[in-house]
Amino acid sequence: MRMGEDPGFDAWVADNLPVEAAIGIDPWCVSVDTAQRWQLTFAKKQQKLVQTETNLVDEVWKSRPPAEINPVVVHPIEFTGCSVAQKLKDLRAKLKNEKTRGIVVTTLDEVAWLYNIRGTDVSYCPVVHAFAIITSNSAFLYVDKKKVSAETNRYMEENGIDVRDYADVSSDVVLLASDQLDSTSEVKGTDTATGNGTTEAEGNNIDRIWVDPGSCCYALYSKLNSEKVHMQQSPLALAKALKNPVELDGLKKAHVRDGAAVVQYLVWLDKQMQESYGASGYFLEGQSANKKKDLGAIKLTEVTVSDKLEGFRASKEHFRGLSFPTISSVGPNAAIIHYSPHAETCAELNPDSIYLFDSGAQYLDGTTDITRTVHFGNPSTHEKASYTAVLKGHIALGNACFPNGTNGHALDILARIPLWKDGLDYRHGTGHGIGSYLNVHEGPHLISFRPHARNVPLQSSMTVTDEPGYYEDGNFGIRLENVLIVKEADTKFNFGDKGYLSFEHITWAPYQTKMIDLTLLGPEEINWLNIYHGRCRDILAPYLDESEMAWLNKATEPIGV
Repeated sequence: MRMGEDPGFDAWVADNLPVEAAIGIDPWCVSVDTAQRWQLTFAKKQQKLVQTETNLVDEVWKSRPPAEINPVVVHPIEFTGCSVAQKLKDLRAKLKNEKTRGIVVTTLDEVAWLYNIRGTDVSYCPVVHAFAIITSNSAFLYVDKKKVSAETNRYMEENGIDVRDYADVSSDVVLLASDQLDSTSEVKGTDTATGNGTTEAEGNNIDRIWVDPGSCCYALYSKLNSEKVHMQQSPLALAKALKNPVELDGLKKAHVRDGAAVVQYLVWLDKQMQESYGASGYFLEGQSANKKKDLGAIKLTEVTVSDKLEGFRASKEHFRGLSFPTISSVGPNAAIIHYSPHAETCAELNPDSIYLFDSGAQYLDGTTDITRTVHFGNPSTHEKASYTAVLKGHIALGNACFPNGTNGHALDILARIPLWKDGLDYRHGTGHGIGSYLNVHEGPHLISFRPHARNVPLQSSMTVTDEPGYYEDGNFGIRLENVLIVKEADTKFNFGDKGYLSFEHITWAPYQTKMIDLTLLGPEEINWLNIYHGRCRDILAPYLDESEMAWLNKATEPIGV
């Protein structure tokens, strides 16, 4: 069943269960939006949604390993660029503006961003298993207290954050609903107390609680009075997406180091493919000599080469791990958009097939995500034409200039037009936000054909990826991805006084010119590519040795001149 193409889960359940059936859910694992949508669907068949008191999988999972106790780490101001006090002050201003007296925060990266903390509770995402509640005069963090050191606890107290046990969030939401939730910490980041000892919220009879229906679990929502709930996307989603100058600077620096690691990887891989497989290599076209007959020759697989790439990244300053499992894919596997190689079953590299690698890392100063597609043999005319169409869309989107208020749904077409001209397309979005040492996929904005890409316009200081592709089932896949920063554009005119925006590339790694059909590129595209490659040389030079730099100089030689 394909989401978005086949009938939804709720429709299938409603059609395949008898009238008046009861459908049980674990309300901690279902969002408010989802639960309410299912209720409407089931009601049409007189079916009902039932909240189970326990998770039924947990009931039978007797050998479940105990939860790991990973420390909550304070993320320094030198990387966050904004204090917790300021973030709480800004949040409370938004609560007041929407006439609410509190908010329940259930999204892990929002909790981490708001309180300037990080952790290792989720693979590839430096977040902590935690909830938060913020009111007009208090702030709470719900977490396993064994994860909180004395030093971190002091930090929480200094910032007016009351640390409570993870399970206490359930009873505290009940107290929040009746306005009886009290903090033991000194309040920071608020000036909402009135002279008579009551909060401003109480003084103005503000009695609504802010809940994000797309992320808040149904279990906590069910403990609130539904008539006194303000249902709207969390104000933290947009605040987190609008990067401050320190975060932007960190992201740029992280991408430079990351780009150097990618170049070092390509240099190594180029050499290995020639030595072990008789490939013509990154620069030359020609059939491979199928050299790997020697049993002592190094066998390169999708997993072993991705491990090597991780090693290059791990040598860089501030490295903390990968930002997602590397998509390292050869030939037909590259046509699987979210392919995940496993050591036991993965493919061996093939000099006569396309190789696509989509990868990224977590650094203390930023999160990265980059895709390059290469061929170490003799790419076909069709493969070159497809690669060039993807590259043209990638360049077109990255060079876009657009008025304030434009959303990612409107821009998505720019990356697809060169593919559409040949009757080609791809079945994924074109861009997603990226975190600042947080989740590699970050909203609330995105560039996509999907309707929800209309919800949030792109704004200056957001990050977004530019990653069109083309996938031919059973043959090959192509994707090119850079991270962009949205910035104010310097336009000749300013029609309607709207102000205009453009993009700045912060990813630095070469595009394989051997894969480009120059006859399909226009002068502006060739000029852009030569300028970009020139910047790659200048920016990455301090991080490469002499042989690596020689390789990069060759990889970025001007084309079409």
